[in-house]
Amino acid sequence: MENFINTHRDHLKTNALILVLLLMSIITAGQTPGLYPKTFENMLDIKSPAYINDSVETIQIVTKGKRYGLVPVTVENGKPLIYSYKAGTYMGKDQQLLVDKGDFPELAKTGLHSDERLDNTKAITGIPVRVINCTGRPDAYSGSGFMAEDEDIITVLKSDNSTVEKLGLTHPQLARPLFHVWNIILAEYESGNWARFYDNIKQIYYNDNILNFQASGSKGWQISIFMDEIHGRHNIHIDRELTGAEEAYLNERYSYLSPEKMKKLKIKLSTLDFSEMLPYYIMRYGFYEGHTDYRTDPISIAFIFGLKSIKQIDESLGGQLYNSLFNHFVL
Repeated sequence: MENFINTHRDHLKTNALILVLLLMSIITAGQTPGLYPKTFENMLDIKSPAYINDSVETIQIVTKGKRYGLVPVTVENGKPLIYSYKAGTYMGKDQQLLVDKGDFPELAKTGLHSDERLDNTKAITGIPVRVINCTGRPDAYSGSGFMAEDEDIITVLKSDNSTVEKLGLTHPQLARPLFHVWNIILAEYESGNWARFYDNIKQIYYNDNILNFQASGSKGWQISIFMDEIHGRHNIHIDRELTGAEEAYLNERYSYLSPEKMKKLKIKLSTLDFSEMLPYYIMRYGFYEGHTDYRTDPISIAFIFGLKSIKQIDESLGGQLYNSLFNHFVL
């Protein structure tokens, strides 16, 4: 009996050791080994975007040397993003999850605006709407402007909110892919790969689409029309090629468009040029900018990042894809 007990105890010790080693393995795996800047020769067999250990959001990228990497891009609040010649540039994530619930409680609660609330909005972040309209138009705070000359901040917010609602999406859902792209740039700063004219990462894999990626920084920075801490210093370009099926759908559905208008439609649908201001603007205010050089149309975001198919987008807009992309939100 004593021998049996001792043997049983030995088995328990062995099993306990195995359990400890297993737990250590899990903990080690929790440290997310193999993340960028580590790179690999071949594409990783993993979805993109994907969660590692249910907490770290990652995106798969391709470098100029045709190496593959998994970049951590978790959307979260972090250290401040401060632009200052005196203080230097501190590339933190800042308040990526912040929504202006003081001005827009419905946006904070549901991810969409209330039209009634917008109709009665007289100020945003304490800045009168009439002042935002003035500073947001071309050649005021920005040469390109945040809205076209014939657009108004409230009309822009209402029109884009209507589009997002028709798409069956929310503003936070549309801000997230842009934050992912911006957080790739922040990861490059952390790894020391950033230069003013950036060319290290060439492509991004996102929901089975291959996105072409370019970015550059400027000497100065753009201040915000809402007089918040949101600034812009980077020019970020994303585009992707249409598939054969997508080309065929547009060519058939919009066969009445002239070749020039069809070309414009395809470029507008598949290309984004924006600054880091936009994901914060979208998350915080549901603001994609008006029809200016830096407009980041919710339709284009949904299409490029694979949130909705071209058919789903077109049908949700009642077959008015071209007009929805190009018509100004006039006063």
